[in-house]
Amino acid sequence: MKIKAFAVRNAREILRDPLSYVFALGFPVVMLVIMTIVNGSIPAEAGMKIFSLQNLAPAVVIFGYAFVMLFSAILSSKDRCGAFLQRLYAAPVSSAEYLAGYMLPVLVLGLGQAVITYGVAEILAVIFGETLLSPGGMLLSLVLMLPALVLFLCCGLLFGSLFNDKSAPPLTSVLITLTSILGGIFMDVEGLGGTLYAVARWLPFLPAVRLGRSAVCGGVLWADMLPDLLVTIGWAAVVFAAAVAVFRRNRSQSLK
Repeated sequence: MKIKAFAVRNAREILRDPLSYVFALGFPVVMLVIMTIVNGSIPAEAGMKIFSLQNLAPAVVIFGYAFVMLFSAILSSKDRCGAFLQRLYAAPVSSAEYLAGYMLPVLVLGLGQAVITYGVAEILAVIFGETLLSPGGMLLSLVLMLPALVLFLCCGLLFGSLFNDKSAPPLTSVLITLTSILGGIFMDVEGLGGTLYAVARWLPFLPAVRLGRSAVCGGVLWADMLPDLLVTIGWAAVVFAAAVAVFRRNRSQSLK
């Protein structure tokens, strides 16, 4: 019940600023439309497959998850700098309940964003004559990319627990930029190879994108997807543990 009450309160805080969540829901869709139009102008001889909807849509979902990270960072940093979190520290709320209360409403927002993105991708596939995305593949991709959503939410909470409401959002913007570059969302990192790919394959962004693409496109063995899944889950677990540790430290310092 404590988690539910806290999550409802945070959901209301998000709903107080319609422009922010409309932007979060709409911006990935805008990027999807723009890059699909760009793909239509690329000659077939170029062999550029990264912007086909089957590859682009899952990548844009991950890009949208990175934007959702802003909400958890803004919520937690504002509460930490205000009097609300001081009262919360004194309440019988565990670190896990604290994190869950922040994550649940933003998790719903992220999943809603992904569903909208895939819905628009199906419409664009009809308009541009591309292959329709498989409903089963889209559903599987949402499951496989769920650790990436948790990772981004925990990153936002970690930044919000470490920095104030003026510094946390810009830092999340840096991570959004890294996601777009190292995740291979708008550039073919795997095709480039070299040091960039060697680094990107061990960070969570590219593995998360590859999981989504593998599920949507189909024909990829579970054994091939397992390394990417383990990398993504591993990073999510590490960042979650770091967010819990920082919250506990802040709480103990506040109660001294």
